[in-house]
Amino acid sequence: MILSDKKILEEMKLGNIVITPFDRKFLGSNSYDVHLGKDLALYEDEILDAKVHNKVRHFEIPKEGLILVPSKLYLGVTEEYTESHAHVPFLEGKSSIGRLGIDIHATAGKGDVGFCNTWTLEISVRQPVRVYAGMPIGQLIYFVVEGEVETLYNKKKNAKYNQRTIKPVESMMWKNFKK
Repeated sequence: MILSDKKILEEMKLGNIVITPFDRKFLGSNSYDVHLGKDLALYEDEILDAKVHNKVRHFEIPKEGLILVPSKLYLGVTEEYTESHAHVPFLEGKSSIGRLGIDIHATAGKGDVGFCNTWTLEISVRQPVRVYAGMPIGQLIYFVVEGEVETLYNKKKNAKYNQRTIKPVESMMWKNFKK
């Protein structure tokens, strides 16, 4: 079951959902619009290795925007910091973004109960397109969880993406290979 706008507001009052900054005009019937942060990152190497820490280069989107090209994977970040203590958050691209040929995530659209952070976006494009910091990029949808959650994501000792950040975070897959 997906939370409605009224239910999202109720859960925010209870502290079960946190969205910062929050602006009521971005609350849809059953979702909340999130925006592209000013920071992007690109991997330094052309060939990535799942067993090693692949380094990234961070940079800011200039005021006049930045043209993304199809041959690159850009890591972006939402302006909004979110917390979800009782619901499963899903991040989907807005339809107007999809119609520009922009994908905001390759596989990681679902968050976990207990996720408390900004969202790193795995941005790819079908053709060159100019993007701007602050533009609407996606929408958060909240699902009801059936049953009690044993361990929230932010309480897991092995959670790889718990460190609060305002910049995009590269893959931490390499941590799965550590002994």
